Amino acid sequence: MNFCRCFFLLQIRMYRYLALLSLVGAVLIGKAQNQSLQLSGGKITRFENFRSRFVAERTVDVWTPSDYTPTQKYAVLYMHDGQMLFDSLSTWNRQEWGVDETLEKLSQTHPEFKNCLVVGIWNSGKGRHPDYFPQRPYELLTHTQKQFVTEQLQKIGRTTDAFVPNSDNYLRFIVEELKPFIDSTFSTFPNPENTLIAGSSMGGLISMYAFCEYPDVFGRVACLSTHWPGIFSLENNPIPDAFVKYLETNLPPPQKGRKIYFDFGTATLDALYEPTQRRVDALLKAKKYKAEHWKTLKFEGADHSEKAWKERLAVPFTFLLQK
Repeated sequence: MNFCRCFFLLQIRMYRYLALLSLVGAVLIGKAQNQSLQLSGGKITRFENFRSRFVAERTVDVWTPSDYTPTQKYAVLYMHDGQMLFDSLSTWNRQEWGVDETLEKLSQTHPEFKNCLVVGIWNSGKGRHPDYFPQRPYELLTHTQKQFVTEQLQKIGRTTDAFVPNSDNYLRFIVEELKPFIDSTFSTFPNPENTLIAGSSMGGLISMYAFCEYPDVFGRVACLSTHWPGIFSLENNPIPDAFVKYLETNLPPPQKGRKIYFDFGTATLDALYEPTQRRVDALLKAKKYKAEHWKTLKFEGADHSEKAWKERLAVPFTFLLQK
């Protein structure tokens, strides 16, 4: 076989290989699309059907600020319930967090504010509760207590079978698959001090859990309206005790650059949260968390809604994204 024919065959094989890699990338990650959502600033790049070995595939939205440039490094904020973050016209209840408005405004008015991009991880619908329910605290429950949890969740249609958390796999998806993809695709600071995670309600629980399970990955966390009951009643509920017990042995120690934020309202579902939050606050104090490491705020009259979280979102962002 002469040199020219060998070279030609090598080229063909290379093109086939590159095409195969492109196909695999599309299957595993999903196609990137620039979305024309109603934004106050910045841009959304959407990765649909982002596949995982650990959880059901889902959409991932990446918001980059209006002045984003690959020549600069950015902090990364991972947020749960990604379909609720940016555009109320596309959400089921016509409410949104207003993440883009808040970040754009803070970057303009606070010179000490870190530039960041936001990774909005969509929930998977029926899989939301299992994905967001911290697994190791659940495993502290007795068999009878687990049956009680299942029965309570069945009553409100959150599960039809025995309830089994999937949060360890959900966090593996973020840490082992999504974060490496984000850090290789966008211009980011990958260290813990610049890797944040945030959510509300069940999203607050899974954010707290991520902070404890992966303290060397997530250095800063915001837990808004943290759903400490795990179900929807405090009566005979063993879950808050399990969460506090878990935190007693797994809360990472305070250190420079590490920050955690909690808050809660007093209306609707938020009215259930204060008793357990105060126990968690006492634990943080006992573990020597100071004002530079931790903040818990109570918002009188605030209910359990995206509208309420939008109204106070600048507070946790300012606390966590200070340089």
